[in-house]
Amino acid sequence: MKKKALITGITGFVGSHLAELLLKKNFVVYGTTRPRSKIENIDHIKNKLELYDADLLDSHSFYSLVAKIKPDFIFHLAAQSFVPTSWASPANTLETNIVGSVHLFEAVRRAEINPVIQLACSSEEYGLVHENEVPVKETNPLRPLSPYAVSKVAMDYLGYQYNQSYQMKIIMTRAFNHTGPRRGDVFVCSNFAKQIALIEKEKQSSTIFVGDLFSKRDFTDVRDVIRAYLLAVKKCTPGEVYNIASGKTWEIKKVLEILLSFSKVKIDIKEDPKRLRPSDVPILLGDASKFRKKTGWQPEISFEKTLKDLLNYWRERV
Repeated sequence: MKKKALITGITGFVGSHLAELLLKKNFVVYGTTRPRSKIENIDHIKNKLELYDADLLDSHSFYSLVAKIKPDFIFHLAAQSFVPTSWASPANTLETNIVGSVHLFEAVRRAEINPVIQLACSSEEYGLVHENEVPVKETNPLRPLSPYAVSKVAMDYLGYQYNQSYQMKIIMTRAFNHTGPRRGDVFVCSNFAKQIALIEKEKQSSTIFVGDLFSKRDFTDVRDVIRAYLLAVKKCTPGEVYNIASGKTWEIKKVLEILLSFSKVKIDIKEDPKRLRPSDVPILLGDASKFRKKTGWQPEISFEKTLKDLLNYWRERV
């Protein structure tokens, strides 16, 4: 019998890559969509998926779906996932991410099934990290610095609480920054890549606009992250938290330099004050040794290849 996997947010950046991997691994793949979902991310595999219209904030639609398909695995990726949007719409971010997760867990309980659930939490939960706390372990204090980060802390604790209260098999993964083809253009690497592609096609002036270039981030390729998510549901302990990270940081300035090195056009760099945040995390560097020990996972794709693939993705689209 093929195993059944439900991906919430299947049309998103990570969801679409995860769907591809699960199909290759012979899963029956179900996914939730909404009217404004980016269906083009899954166009090439759409006919192999079982797609359902369901909104996380509509508890009934979620219960009906979960009760109908009775998945063996659930990958909960649907979220308001962009930090700056959480400053503009804090209440919406909290509601989507927190209440939406409760609706999913309650749907599973009401359906009287016990799938393994991977809860996509975030390294943003760590927030303010002191210099002596790097690289960040799962035991580090959580000092969230954005409404998005607060929503992820709440999701994380809900996962723990539902595991303790109802013995639900929920595994919390805190992925550090990840990027690659299909990443939305509001995210830094993708935004730079898109601007370079537009300049190459002479659809934008030869100036690239940037925010804070001095923060440091731990980047992993999305295709390595989805392998980690699958390993998490197969090998990790429910109720536990696991960092997923490369263990290496890149200054945003260096990311931009690598992307520019792939292009032959002359490009100027200009800071745009609108791209700066009320409070930002200066460094995010993860310690994923707990996860590696449990699963044997290692990132396989070099960051240079990730950035080159991302730039080529935008070159095909602009």
